[in-house]
Amino acid sequence: MTLHAELYFSFRSPYSYLAIGRYRALADMFDVEIALRPVYPLAIRQPDFFERNHPNWLGYTMRDMVRVAAFHDIPFAAPNPDPVKQDMATRKIAEDQPHIHWLTRLGQVAARHGKGLAFADEAARQIWGGTAGWHEGDHLQRAAESAGLSWTSMEQAAETDAATLDAEITANQQALEEAGHWGVPTLVFDGEPFFGQDRIEMVLWRMNEKGLAER
Repeated sequence: MTLHAELYFSFRSPYSYLAIGRYRALADMFDVEIALRPVYPLAIRQPDFFERNHPNWLGYTMRDMVRVAAFHDIPFAAPNPDPVKQDMATRKIAEDQPHIHWLTRLGQVAARHGKGLAFADEAARQIWGGTAGWHEGDHLQRAAESAGLSWTSMEQAAETDAATLDAEITANQQALEEAGHWGVPTLVFDGEPFFGQDRIEMVLWRMNEKGLAER
């Protein structure tokens, strides 16, 4: 019996990037369908989030994300450009955001076609894997094509259907909170949320209890 789960994911979240490839590998190995549910990062949903955190939060998080990447042997570099425009000195989020809305809409288009997990993995590798100028050239096009999607169709849908896509993304954010969390990455399985890139083994344990089988 095929199991089903939802993965709430942000293209700006380093921990989402550090989880997405491993969740994709899990879905490839086992009879489970993981539907991607893209959400906007907390920087967009709660623009004062960084200003409200403890002064040590950002420094520790940056140290930890590098450590996690090294531990799992995942290529990792600060995105260039950052998907969210932010003054890192003041932590203030810019009002003009040229990347994150476009990226998240593309992720939702991919999710509509059942290719969200694959596209998010491929695109996140471009953003967080050391590709400078990931927003230019054919980087995202190659990510889409590697996920089995038509880049032309994705671009067109993200532009012409932006309002509907934004409504779907808002619904994803509401569903995440209704499931019992607010951050990403969060995988929801059988009504139970698992937050963080360090919960994948626990997810696998829970799925095994529910009869998870290898493909």
